[in-house]
Amino acid sequence: MRALGFESHGGIETLAFREVPEPAETPGWTVLAVRAVALNHLDIWVRRGWPGLTLPLPHWTGSDIVGTVVVPDPEPLSLDDRITEGTRVAVNPGYVTGPDAWSDRGEECVSPLYRIIGEDCPGGLAELVAVPTKCLVPVPEHLSDPLAAAFLLTGTTVWRMLFSRGNLLAGETVLIVGAGGGVNSLAAFIARRHGARVIALAGSPEKQRAITAIGADETILYHETPQWHREVLRLTGGRGVDLVVDNVGATTIERSLKAVRRGGRIVTVGSTSGPMLAIDNRMIFSKQLSLIGSTMGSTHDFHQAIEFLWSPTIHPHLDLLVDTIAPFERGIEMMARLEAGEQRGKIVLVMK
Repeated sequence: MRALGFESHGGIETLAFREVPEPAETPGWTVLAVRAVALNHLDIWVRRGWPGLTLPLPHWTGSDIVGTVVVPDPEPLSLDDRITEGTRVAVNPGYVTGPDAWSDRGEECVSPLYRIIGEDCPGGLAELVAVPTKCLVPVPEHLSDPLAAAFLLTGTTVWRMLFSRGNLLAGETVLIVGAGGGVNSLAAFIARRHGARVIALAGSPEKQRAITAIGADETILYHETPQWHREVLRLTGGRGVDLVVDNVGATTIERSLKAVRRGGRIVTVGSTSGPMLAIDNRMIFSKQLSLIGSTMGSTHDFHQAIEFLWSPTIHPHLDLLVDTIAPFERGIEMMARLEAGEQRGKIVLVMK
């Protein structure tokens, strides 16, 4: 079969269409014919590699998968009785390789046994993919393949970040630090539709318009307002926001601490400006703040996210969050578009 993968870690020049073996039948796993796969920055990070990452090569990524069952799980007890040969399914990108204390209490993504499809095993950038059967969920008829695939990983991540970890409530105000990435854009979309007031930082008028269309109530151009925390305080009558989503990190955390209200929360799923944070601890204890880490999500988070995003009242609006739907053959071009930061939303590849 054909896959879009790499034989060594590095830049996009390592990426190529290759003939690779078809996945084997394995108890507990189901083989799918891929219909659509969305791209994530995780695809770039895995290809570039990092210290300690050891993968059998060649490897191909792709965590957001919609496909059709072609080889059902040979272990019938693993199968949902709705999932048979020919069923159109989406895939929860996260799974655990065995039971432990975290997964037993529904906190799979905290477990050291947690794995991600496309990172820890071959992903959906191929004609066929094998995935854990427990990760499968049937796709409703009203959903297209691209929209069903587009927000599986980011949806799970955002749901956990906002609600399971950030405890966001209707009527609260959330500050989104940065409006360009897929996680932050989806966070603004979901938070606004759950009754929160959304303030977003944007790096350009174009991104400002885009995040406003998605759901931000107010936006701040941070290049024009470098002390943007003061504008946040002005917009909230001096109180500050209830929750800050800060995935930028090193260059923004000090102002995020100033922008959040007393007793408020700051949640992060990343650090695009660097991992080392310089924090005045007096801000933490004197304002009694909660600094919260979050990554990926539990099985419960995944199902909560797709139930919301796939609902007939919400899914027609997801087009606002999609940049490009392109054929699989344009995968290298689309990966380059993602890596250059040219996209304004999700990029989804579809099979013929």
